[in-house]
Amino acid sequence: MPAIAHTLEDVRRRIARAALAAGRSPAEIELLAVSKTKPATMIREAWGAGQQAFGENYLQDALPKIHALIDLPITWHYIGRIQSNKIRDIARHFTWVHGLDRLKHSRRLSDQRPETLPPLNCCIQVNLSGETSKGGIPVDALEELALAVNELPGLCLRGLMSMPDPASPRETQTAVFRDLADLRRQLEKQTGLNLDTLSMGMSSDLEPAIAAGSTLVRVGTDIFGARK
Repeated sequence: MPAIAHTLEDVRRRIARAALAAGRSPAEIELLAVSKTKPATMIREAWGAGQQAFGENYLQDALPKIHALIDLPITWHYIGRIQSNKIRDIARHFTWVHGLDRLKHSRRLSDQRPETLPPLNCCIQVNLSGETSKGGIPVDALEELALAVNELPGLCLRGLMSMPDPASPRETQTAVFRDLADLRRQLEKQTGLNLDTLSMGMSSDLEPAIAAGSTLVRVGTDIFGARK
């Protein structure tokens, strides 16, 4: 078995153990392989080991790989910061967007999503830590944005995303995950929206994220190795 097949299997076992420890089915949690800065050859190797969803942060790095791997029916997730000058390419080349936090960007993504493609799946990023250096909408603005995004024809609102400071204590990270899960429940109750996705948890903290209710973990280092 190739090296990436081994690391993928290790991560899948971690996910399964964490799910069972939380009284959940491992089938409830999707693994997103974060392939940013990694070459197309490594993504192809991971695909051969059964991985189908890949996450990219940098558009200029992602587009050549998307074209090089066009023969594979990969589900591409854009997980980087959304910038106005990148919206057209994001709308045309990705199936998911995880960092939505502005209505202006949401409208442009919807307008520029090709009619030949299904609506772009999206998660609203919530800033629960209050860090000014991080993207994400404040909690008190979430409901308004969610209702507006839900009305856009080119988008399909799937859920919420958050990312605690990786240097923070484990109990702080766990609190962020639990708060996001509570926010989803509150938002569904208040608006009637049906949100099936909680995008939270990475290589270092997927266990507490799954315990709190994550449905999608974003893992890069533990699959592909450390980035340069």
